[in-house]
Amino acid sequence: MRDPNRRFAVPSLGAALLAAASICALGACGEEGDANHRINGDVQIKTGDAARSADSVNGSISIDDGASVADAHTVNGSITVGAKATGASLRTVNGAVRVGPAAQLSGSVTTVNGDVSVQQGAIVAGTITNVNGAIELNGAQVGGGLKSANADITINGNSHVAGGITVAKPGNGLLSASARLPRIQIGPGATVLGELHFERPVKLYVSDQATIGTVVGATAVRFTGDKPAE
Repeated sequence: MRDPNRRFAVPSLGAALLAAASICALGACGEEGDANHRINGDVQIKTGDAARSADSVNGSISIDDGASVADAHTVNGSITVGAKATGASLRTVNGAVRVGPAAQLSGSVTTVNGDVSVQQGAIVAGTITNVNGAIELNGAQVGGGLKSANADITINGNSHVAGGITVAKPGNGLLSASARLPRIQIGPGATVLGELHFERPVKLYVSDQATIGTVVGATAVRFTGDKPAE
């Protein structure tokens, strides 16, 4: 049973500051740092390479096709994971995250302000979390559910989500709910197991060929075909 006192864990700047501090501990403060740990600049993990971590403060992170990195963290920048790449957790504050086809992540994906897209055959074992931005799954698998406050969420194709969906009403003035209603679309062939829990009004559209769990806080509008007619 869902604990009514459990708060939605909104990503914060604290984790980003810890990432910056870890880079400083490597002796890189005021410098570009080594190839995988930078203050200002992009980080690239090339095909065939395996890295324990990739960090930046002001820069994007690219994990090329077939490469491996345990953890990738940045503050102001995007994170891109190539096809068949592997890793654990991905975290940014201001930036998008794209997980390429057949990539495998054993951890979670987290961003505050940015879109998240997960492509065909990719697996995210943990939770996908954001506050502002879209979440889109295209034939992907997510093991720990989807969590957001203001995101439009689109679940396409044969995507499979375990752990449900949570759309939270933010609990402080810094991360207030958008006046626009989030749009949640679960397409033909998609499966969402677990509770779909909405703490604020949303527009929820569910294909008549999709499988979902219990819906709390919203009314699902069923549609036929590839997408709802609006």
